[in-house]
Amino acid sequence: MAEITLVAEVRTERGSRASRRLLADGRIPGVVYGHGGEPVAVAVNARALRSALSTDAGVNALLDLDVAGDRHLAIARELQRHPVRQTVSHVDFQVVGRDEVVSVEVAVNVVGEPLGVTRAGGTVEHLVLATQVRAKPADIPSALEVDVSDMAIGDTITLGNLVVPRGVEVEGDPETPVVVAHPPRVQSAEEAGGEAAPSDASAES
Repeated sequence: MAEITLVAEVRTERGSRASRRLLADGRIPGVVYGHGGEPVAVAVNARALRSALSTDAGVNALLDLDVAGDRHLAIARELQRHPVRQTVSHVDFQVVGRDEVVSVEVAVNVVGEPLGVTRAGGTVEHLVLATQVRAKPADIPSALEVDVSDMAIGDTITLGNLVVPRGVEVEGDPETPVVVAHPPRVQSAEEAGGEAAPSDASAES
């Protein structure tokens, strides 16, 4: 995974009023922490942050964070967003080591056409959209892919079935269903537009 340079300036002012001024000026308040150092309050350019986190790696992009001339290898750990506009209002950066194994969340994407399911009238349900993985920073995948091409009705793909790159470990219960192929849904008489069969009591009266 390529490193993306991001410049951060040290913040001296704290509090919600100072944060609002930064946001109005196109900068995002944040904190840099990790590796035993004291947390440092910073601010980054909003456009530069958006660009850094818009690559294939997404929010797990490996950052070369320049904090007042000090360079840190880091990842964005937590993004707080405006409740309505969904714009980033605060970001936490975690300093990491190149050989340090970290835990991050990655997307789980479905690929392929489950023709054996759809031709039989069944449906495929995608249950797990993202999962935690452990890997060294450079080995973090942008996403995990689940190929459903060979699925048949009744099949289930679990966390333990996921194919992951070398050096990546999926966290969580390996028996957790990720994708399930369901049989055709049985319609009730009302849904089918028919009338329910009379009960025994009705038939006798």
